[in-house]
Amino acid sequence: MTTNPPAETTPDSPTPIVGIVVGGQSDLRVMNAAAEMLRQFQVPYELTLVSPHRTPHRLVDYAESARKRGLRVIIAGGGGAAHLPGMMAAFTTLPVIGVPINVATSIGGLDSILSMLQMPTGVPVATVALDNASNAAVLAVQMLALSNARLADAMEKYRAALRDKVMRTVDELRKGGLDDI
Repeated sequence: MTTNPPAETTPDSPTPIVGIVVGGQSDLRVMNAAAEMLRQFQVPYELTLVSPHRTPHRLVDYAESARKRGLRVIIAGGGGAAHLPGMMAAFTTLPVIGVPINVATSIGGLDSILSMLQMPTGVPVATVALDNASNAAVLAVQMLALSNARLADAMEKYRAALRDKVMRTVDELRKGGLDDI
């Protein structure tokens, strides 16, 4: 019998609702952006390392126990053949958001993207752009906001701040003489 894999939990929350899973330590350079975005939204998360090829039993244990442990969404990063997100999706019914990671292959991360996009019917992986773990966290927050008024309000404020930033830039450009903006 195997046990649930340990995960690093954010110190401010004993019960994570989002799992961030990386396949190797080098993936942290990209996936830390998801953790940062979740911290901004005050969403409790856990972060752990699970190699689909080197620790397949750990992967199965993590995915199968995720719902029982209180997780609602899993964000999984993967480079190269990027099996981690797809295998997570195969062993849980929770939504899995895949982050393709560019591992400097000759095809610039296209292999990772296609691995996530071409999942078989019934086992989807929601996929964001290459190395865009921040967007994976935003998508997770949007999913959670469907049943969480605080997160829905926070998402509205976040999107308004994005809009306001663009409009400040438009105003600055107009002041600089670009009237057709």
